[in-house]
Amino acid sequence: MSAARSSNGHAQLGSFPAAVEREPPRAPRSYHGQPVIKEPIWHPEIPWYFFTGGLGGASAGLAWLAELRGNDVLARRAWIGAFVGTNVSPILLINDLGRPLRFLYMLRMFKVTSPMSVGSWVLVTSGGAASAAALDALLPPVPRRWRTLLRLAAVPARPTAAMAGLPLATYTGALIAQTAVPVWHEARRELPALFAAGAAASAGAFATALTPVADAAPARRLALMGSMAELALVALMEHRLDELAEPYHQETAAAYAQLARGLTVAGSLLLASRAARSRPAAIVGGALVLAGAVCERWSVFKAGFQSARDPKYTVGPQRRRIDGGLTRGASRRVVAAAARAAGRARSA
Repeated sequence: MSAARSSNGHAQLGSFPAAVEREPPRAPRSYHGQPVIKEPIWHPEIPWYFFTGGLGGASAGLAWLAELRGNDVLARRAWIGAFVGTNVSPILLINDLGRPLRFLYMLRMFKVTSPMSVGSWVLVTSGGAASAAALDALLPPVPRRWRTLLRLAAVPARPTAAMAGLPLATYTGALIAQTAVPVWHEARRELPALFAAGAAASAGAFATALTPVADAAPARRLALMGSMAELALVALMEHRLDELAEPYHQETAAAYAQLARGLTVAGSLLLASRAARSRPAAIVGGALVLAGAVCERWSVFKAGFQSARDPKYTVGPQRRRIDGGLTRGASRRVVAAAARAAGRARSA
């Protein structure tokens, strides 16, 4: 751009701002419409890994609290969920990694700023503690030496499993939120809470389905509170994502999202209305809530792939941050340069 000159040789910059006026907004695009980032290389084991980890972590907390309240019938059923979840979850992760040694490599160091590092150690700690506590609760009290050692190990294992359960239920949400996948990264405030709510609903539903109705009241309340929180957090997340929430309403992610809502609502209504009086209703309601939690994990998983595939979900948020002055970028620099040039012209 060149500036006209006046008779005294000074540049006339009155028309300069017009020359650098913002272009009208255009649809976000990339080079030849190609994806800006690669899709994740994770396999179908990962959403199941999300689900089983949350189930195991929340079940450990429920089991320990039930024991403290003297409800041993519920505690034993909840320890089953903790044992299954915390042992199946690492198997799924190792299967996705391809080789067991890759999981062991993740334990070579502990880095508090890395969700992957913290999560690996939480998974190992929670799995070992929950296994010891569950075996002590479920095995018959035969007077053998190894049984005595197991009982001694279970004393610290119970609170350890319960306290490790919360980070186990949430760290996978924090982990995927730290990736470059737009629909995950922009929901970094909601995803850990969403995974925690789903874990609570899963643990409560699992224990409700296995426990006699007279002893299952705390599990039913946990399932209902977790389900309501999960539905509310999904709505909040999609509202805050705005147009980035489109993948949740498209293709496979939309189908899983609709299934998750329908199953969770149906299961919650059944648990709230009839599960306190009917064991079959408790089993069916618990199974529906569990299926809804699984579908919600799959919806989040598939939405991430879909948003990575479409470049507009990567370019669009970046452009809005630049235009809003929230980060550095070409548009911000051009506008600032025009403002400085206009200021020098006025002072001259």
